[in-house]
Amino acid sequence: MQSRPTAGAALALLSAVTFATSGTFARSLIEAGWSAEAAVVARVGVAALVLAIPALLSLRGRWHVLRSNSGAVVMFGLLGVALAQVCFFNAVRYLPVGIALLLEYLGIILVVGWMWLRHGQRPRRLTVAGSAAALCGLAFVLDLTGTAGFHPVGVVWGLGAAFGLAGYFVLAGRVDPRLPSVAMASGGMAVGAAVLLLVGLTGLLPLRATFGEVTFAGHRTTWLLPIVGLTLVAAVIAYLAGIAGTRILGPRLSSFVGLTEVLFAVLIAWLFLDELPTAWQLFGGALIVAGVALVRLDELRGTPAPANLEPALATTSR
Repeated sequence: MQSRPTAGAALALLSAVTFATSGTFARSLIEAGWSAEAAVVARVGVAALVLAIPALLSLRGRWHVLRSNSGAVVMFGLLGVALAQVCFFNAVRYLPVGIALLLEYLGIILVVGWMWLRHGQRPRRLTVAGSAAALCGLAFVLDLTGTAGFHPVGVVWGLGAAFGLAGYFVLAGRVDPRLPSVAMASGGMAVGAAVLLLVGLTGLLPLRATFGEVTFAGHRTTWLLPIVGLTLVAAVIAYLAGIAGTRILGPRLSSFVGLTEVLFAVLIAWLFLDELPTAWQLFGGALIVAGVALVRLDELRGTPAPANLEPALATTSR
């Protein structure tokens, strides 16, 4: 029996590692002339097609569940996929990958404010402490003393990704537990890709792509390498491993393991892009991760665990 939790933890860590590669893969495409929107369309469009087969198999005999949750799938595609990923990929144009991801993770703190203002759910002391720690960490991450400098446009994009992630978590908490997670992921990515493609064809969003060589990890290589990385590694493997790990560990424990994505993103960006935040930014990042962990811990203490229900998406939106 001990091997089952170990396998769940390994799958959750695999999901965090593979999700953490998305910013590094996207950076090579964006520097080669791709727009962030085109990179997102390629990533989620291909991933949605690959996940379509397991999604269809999971829906056998449960098509009525998909129909009754079609609105949630569409909103997940718009907020959790399109908005969050477009903003995150635009943020990495201006900011180190790890900093952009830390800004996106503030979306969990935004959920606290939304639930308080919209539903009157006053946060408890642990949540207040976690939110305060995360906001203090934000000041260090942005390095407001000016010693490292930051690009305001990148910060705006990063906070936009936080709003997308907040929408993702709000929706994930309302998803019908009968809806298979893989169907939610595939459907949401298909919606996100379709909407971005349609809006891009109107000219409102830039859809630029180049098909020559790109620079990845300091070497010139084909553009297919980061595309394969974004679609198969950072999307398909990441989602499937995350879903499998969540089924074993449960959504709460797996969400804590998912916080390691930030650490892996910083490490991967350091190894492949030679990006390393300053010591103060690393300290601020630790405060943000600790603050988010406290908020998640408070949720664990305050909400009873559902029994025998397939978890909704517990991985992040990337």
